Amino acid sequence: MPQADGGSGLPLSVAGDVLRRLARGDSNLAQLVLAHFVLLDVASLASGPELRQTLHRVATGGGWIGNATAERGTAHVFDRRTSLRRDADGTATLNGRKYYATGALASSIFGVAANLDGDSAHPVIAFVRPGDAGVTIDGDWSAFGQRSTASGSVHLDDVPVPWTDVIDLGVQPADPPRSPVGAYDQLLHAAIDVGIARAALEDGAAFIRDRSRPWVESGVDRVADEQLVQHRLGRLRALVAALEALFERAGVAVDATRSAEQPDEEVLIAASLAVAEVKALAQEIAPQVASDVIELAGTSSADERHGLDRHWRNVRVHSLHDPARWKFVHLGRHLLDGTPPPKHPLI
Repeated sequence: MPQADGGSGLPLSVAGDVLRRLARGDSNLAQLVLAHFVLLDVASLASGPELRQTLHRVATGGGWIGNATAERGTAHVFDRRTSLRRDADGTATLNGRKYYATGALASSIFGVAANLDGDSAHPVIAFVRPGDAGVTIDGDWSAFGQRSTASGSVHLDDVPVPWTDVIDLGVQPADPPRSPVGAYDQLLHAAIDVGIARAALEDGAAFIRDRSRPWVESGVDRVADEQLVQHRLGRLRALVAALEALFERAGVAVDATRSAEQPDEEVLIAASLAVAEVKALAQEIAPQVASDVIELAGTSSADERHGLDRHWRNVRVHSLHDPARWKFVHLGRHLLDGTPPPKHPLI
């Protein structure tokens, strides 16, 4: 948040580092508050003064802001059926169904992505509260990882919304300008996968050192002295360190997008590409680390009471956010032909 609104005014990369550190301890908690940071950023760039003050009061008062963006059963991730109808009296009415609504259940207020009057070219974000009339939040989140994020369904049935609680993003042109928000959002998602990778590596190494037995053919008394295990863990350590370095570099690139009121197009492209590099690799490397440490730890590590499986479950579910395969495509195209990545926010 800007200092003028009661915030710290710290660079955006600080929020990324906070989430990375949180994810080392509890990746569910990190994901729960991710939308809080993103929606505060959107509000600072696009909302009116009344809504900005409302959200900042929530933030400085110890509350958090949740999200209800994604929908199931539509043609693609940006095909949204939720609609906000603007009424003649200056209010609005919200109807729709959302899923993956991380943070909404326990939030003070949450942002709902919708179309204005059913026009898919006119996006808005309507802010409602869990206790508002017509809002129903279901406990139907059943994923095998990130279980505590409660990222289930939100039903919105004729929910009244004051127009002052709406961010009107306007009718979008066929070729909209590139936004700095997407790279920031993706940086925060990358933070979770990078944090889990570090937690899996350290927890796995501790288990191997303190509890695992060496293989009978190794000729050593401690598994920590087994060179094959040392080699595998050393390689995983290098991979995680590389992820962290890429993450730090991506944070610098995201910060650069806010160094001027209207950042240069090349600065925005550089941020998207830097974030895509770390996020695409994290989506591959973090699950690998979380799986490999269990293999090296041996059969006893599969006992549920040790909880080593949580890192793999959590990162496998969270890393499904936005396919890495397309990020690599955009990175390759830019390398070969200088083709800029798409302008949508999920690069």
